[in-house]
Amino acid sequence: MRLAGGWLPHLMSCRLRRRLAAVGLLLAASCAVGAQARPLVGRPAADAVPAAAAAQADDDATLLIGFAGPLTGPSAGVGKSMQNAVQLAVDEANRKGLRIAGKSYRLKMTAQDDRADPATAEYVARYLVSQRVVGVVGHWNSGASLAAAPIYHAAGVIQVSPATMSRKFTAQAYPAVFRTIPNNDSVGQFAAEYAVRKLGVKTLATIDDRTPFGQGLAEQVARTARELGVEVIGSYSVSDKTSDFNGPLLAIRKRAPDMIFFGGLDWQAGLLAKAIKRLKIDSRLMGSAGTVGLPFLMQAGADGNGALVLEPGPAPEKMPGWKSFRQRYGQSFDTNIDLYATFAYDAAQALINAMRQAGGTDGAAIALEMHKLRFAGVSGTIAFNDEGDLLHPTFTMYEVQDQRWVPLFQVGGGTPR
Repeated sequence: MRLAGGWLPHLMSCRLRRRLAAVGLLLAASCAVGAQARPLVGRPAADAVPAAAAAQADDDATLLIGFAGPLTGPSAGVGKSMQNAVQLAVDEANRKGLRIAGKSYRLKMTAQDDRADPATAEYVARYLVSQRVVGVVGHWNSGASLAAAPIYHAAGVIQVSPATMSRKFTAQAYPAVFRTIPNNDSVGQFAAEYAVRKLGVKTLATIDDRTPFGQGLAEQVARTARELGVEVIGSYSVSDKTSDFNGPLLAIRKRAPDMIFFGGLDWQAGLLAKAIKRLKIDSRLMGSAGTVGLPFLMQAGADGNGALVLEPGPAPEKMPGWKSFRQRYGQSFDTNIDLYATFAYDAAQALINAMRQAGGTDGAAIALEMHKLRFAGVSGTIAFNDEGDLLHPTFTMYEVQDQRWVPLFQVGGGTPR
């Protein structure tokens, strides 16, 4: 088993109590939605629940966990890997046994494809609420998570994202929203600090895809860079579906900045890398978190060499639970492990652990326990602040060398090491 992309060799305050009280007021609405709603998207994927588990489960003692992410389209690889990781956590919990208030339960996962699209994510969220899921691991991109969050919030459903980085996600002050990775603010800050202090960047241009994730990250990078004395010669936006970067790049070429930062998804970053080389622009490319993996390498080819990306978490071989996770994953699924699978597994573990500690299936009680959690996850220590953000996040800087992703160094608590 190896990680997708071959980038490693073979591989409660008062404020919080007030917010949690809001969840309790919404639980009745959740029951009403669950009793009356009809599926608005396709039925759960057939492989989302193992046949043996479904046959053994008693409907009166079954708890549903939802997964929402891209299972088709350019990001299907990362979506499927995250789905597998959640399924692994569910299967392991069932083998261990889940008892809540003296009653035994079985868990089922129901997976839905949001196509990394905000409009589809709304339909997916309504469908999952109608199925009375206790919580949802998802979504992947920030646009989808932000579209779905109000629906889960209104129904008192826990939402734990393994990949959403937009600061807006947890800034909504929903008491049952969490994430197992850092937010844009910290990613953008560390990325800019590395560019300035380690690479000596003095001029910078940014391009973003107009999404909450991409634009928010590019803005944070530019803001931090300015604070460090860098001249930001221009900030440009493109569609999140375009493959044409000629407009901004022709303008950027006139100023020849030391670095171009791109806020957007992996496959577009790969196309941007090729365009930079084609137009003979002598600028270093830094991509967004989420770029490490096969899609960038496949799109960029040799033109991607030298590209940099700051990703959440330690490099996999430095994750405390990586070796065991990789073995267990490989025994269950004959697919590559994407970088974000570990964060999805930890998200599912957080939800399951909080259910055990809550002593019931009440959403407000589970949310309260989520805020109290502290455990050793695969990616590191999992604990959340009042807003649901990950405490003390860690990052790793990667570079493309010979068309392979190579980890350079780890950052934690603001100190490179």
